[in-house]
Amino acid sequence: MKIYDISQEVFGCNVFPGDPAPKRTVKMSIKDGDICNLTELSMCAHNGTHVDAPYHFVDGGKTIDEVDMNKFVGYAYVVSHEGEITLEDAAGIVNAARMESKKSGIEECDAYLRILVKGKATVTEEAAKLFAANNLLLFGNESQTVGPEDAPMAVHLIMLGAEIVLLEGIRLDEVEEGIYLLNAAPINLGGADGAPCRAILIRQV
Repeated sequence: MKIYDISQEVFGCNVFPGDPAPKRTVKMSIKDGDICNLTELSMCAHNGTHVDAPYHFVDGGKTIDEVDMNKFVGYAYVVSHEGEITLEDAAGIVNAARMESKKSGIEECDAYLRILVKGKATVTEEAAKLFAANNLLLFGNESQTVGPEDAPMAVHLIMLGAEIVLLEGIRLDEVEEGIYLLNAAPINLGGADGAPCRAILIRQV
C-alpha cells in the first residue's frame, strides 16, 4: 500500500486573493518554562487544501457538518488536464473515469464519481453542468478555486447547487493518473461553509 499526501502545509499554503492567511501564535513553550507547547491558530476555512460545502455559495445550502461523509471518502479517479475544461473535455473525463473504474472492478463508480484533476485546470460553466448531470460526489483541483479566479460564482453555483463537494488546493505532482482510494474528510466545523482537510490518496501496490 502506498499513501500520497495531497495536502498543502497550512502555514505556508496558497491563499485565495483577499482571504485572510493562516497565522500561528505560540501560547505556551516548554523552552520558556511552560508545562507544554501550545499553538493558537487563526485561518480562513478555505485556506490551503480544503473542501467547499454547498452553503459556501448557496444560501440555505448544506453546511460542512451536514454533508454526507460518504462524499469525502471513497474511490476517486485522477486525470491530468491543463487549461480550461470544456464540455467535450468534461465528457471525456467522466467516460474515462467510468472505464477505469470498471477495469478496476469498482462498481460504485458506475453511477457516482469522484474526480481529481492534476494540472492548472479551470472548470467552465458548460463542464460544470455536465459534471452536475453525472452525479459527481466530489470534484478536486489544484487551484484554490474550481472556476475562474476572477469570476468563480457561476461554476460554484452549478456544482455546489448539485451538492458536489469541491476539494480545492490539492497537490498531485507525484500522483499518476488512475483510480485511488481518497480520504478528504474535513474538520467538523458546525455551520461552516467549508473546512480544511488532510487529503490523502491510497493505492494498493
